[in-house]
Amino acid sequence: MGNKIMLTRRTLLATSAAGLAAPAVIGSAEAATPKNALVMAKAIDDIVGGFDPAQSYEFSNNEGCGNIYRKLVAPDPADSSKLLGDVAEKWEVSKDGLTFTFQLRRGLVFDSGKPLTAEDVVFSLQRVVKLNLTPGFVLTQFGWNADNVEKMIHTTGESSLEIVLPTVQASSFVLYCLSATCGSVVEKAVVLAHQTKNDLGNEWLRSHSAGSGPYKLVDWQASDHVILETNPHAAVKPHLPRVVIRHVADSSAQLLMVQKGDVDMARDLNSDQLKSVARNPDLVLAKKPQLTSMYMGMNTGVAQFQKVQVRQALKYAIDYEAIATNIAPNLWTVWQAFLPQGVPGAVGDNPFKKDVAKAKALLAEAGYPNGFEVTLDHFAKSPYSEIAQAIQADLASVGVKAQLMAGEQKQVISKMRARQHQLALMTWFPDYLDANSNAQAFCANPDDSDASKLKILAWRCHFFDKELTDAVDAAAKELDNTKRTAMYAKMQRDFMTRAPFAMLLQSAEVDVLRKGVSGLEIGVLPDYTHYARIAKA
Repeated sequence: MGNKIMLTRRTLLATSAAGLAAPAVIGSAEAATPKNALVMAKAIDDIVGGFDPAQSYEFSNNEGCGNIYRKLVAPDPADSSKLLGDVAEKWEVSKDGLTFTFQLRRGLVFDSGKPLTAEDVVFSLQRVVKLNLTPGFVLTQFGWNADNVEKMIHTTGESSLEIVLPTVQASSFVLYCLSATCGSVVEKAVVLAHQTKNDLGNEWLRSHSAGSGPYKLVDWQASDHVILETNPHAAVKPHLPRVVIRHVADSSAQLLMVQKGDVDMARDLNSDQLKSVARNPDLVLAKKPQLTSMYMGMNTGVAQFQKVQVRQALKYAIDYEAIATNIAPNLWTVWQAFLPQGVPGAVGDNPFKKDVAKAKALLAEAGYPNGFEVTLDHFAKSPYSEIAQAIQADLASVGVKAQLMAGEQKQVISKMRARQHQLALMTWFPDYLDANSNAQAFCANPDDSDASKLKILAWRCHFFDKELTDAVDAAAKELDNTKRTAMYAKMQRDFMTRAPFAMLLQSAEVDVLRKGVSGLEIGVLPDYTHYARIAKA
């Protein structure tokens, strides 16, 4: 759970930028927002573990980290299939594919005022491997561990470093992993100055920051607010010196606040609310397709879900088009592959449609002609509550009685991570833009024990499939792009047939801004959504 920080009036006044009074941006807003602050309403109860980039793994904290930190490389905002240097000015890959050499940009400065050096980059990457928290696998999957990482990731000069792989991997795969949130560069001296019990500063970094991005973290209170302020030494100064993200779980409350001008932006409105916004001259929409997938995970630790016929039956019970059209138009579209549209190698097959007779026949074949009872965990907010109710009705039509278990996002996420769910309606976005990210998450489970080092989606649903696990490993090492793409196509179709995941929908992000608010850059992944260019007329 998130590290809770109590925010007193004294703390607020001490941290307010440009003389902003705390109540104007945190309390019950009753007036227009300050001209030099961006105030947004957003559900941020998904944050688990705070803002340490070595631990951040949810939508909201990844987005925050994307505005606080910089990485070696980052996808081109205009074409996410291309990578650009961020902290790195240039890089080379050896002919054998094992050694990556980076030259850093000069003049980059942390919010402390100290220059960013190769030593900081090396420390940051080594730190992720040594801590090995939830997103640590993004780097440890290459074979780095606490014993070898200092030898294999090292400086070659004040502004240069070398990264050596234990085994050959597709180069784009490696570079995209370095562009993930856990690739963020933290300031070594500041982090180690706040170390307690050899935690490499983890406890402190959950609620503080040590980055070189446009903003620094000023305060975070779990399920309440996040406050960012300008990094005075940032290479690109934000237009607005302060960003306040207010936790507003209810989309109706978000709509009312943005209509009244209590916030500048609402991030989580549903489809019906967006229709009303379109008729309001004081509000404008910002929209971009996202790589977020919505799926229903079936825990094969439950006896019924060990039968592949039951998994298929539930997939044929759901009316995907009705959910997309009636509950979430403009926000979600039907997409049944584990690679979202927009990721190289994604297949556009949507083989499942509601077929009651087929679903019942499959259940009977599996030994459950009268169905069974099950629980379905879901986020207690729109549109998840409505979609869960639609799925409940669809499952009931084939004899499966689902009891709905609504919860805060972090509760539902934590329950699934502990493998304590039966059915769970969840979302997932790739950790990086290479196809391996989702392939590994949904298909790879080399060790189903509690001691596993790869505790992502397949593991969380006790899904062990040796053929798919081996296919993920082989595709990650394939240097021929054409062959690699074909491998992912086969993997996606095999997954559709037998995996305990009903892939439902893919998202678009639609944000509602007050007229005169401009410059929001929505990324295909949360950490590529940037605030620095946001301005207010």
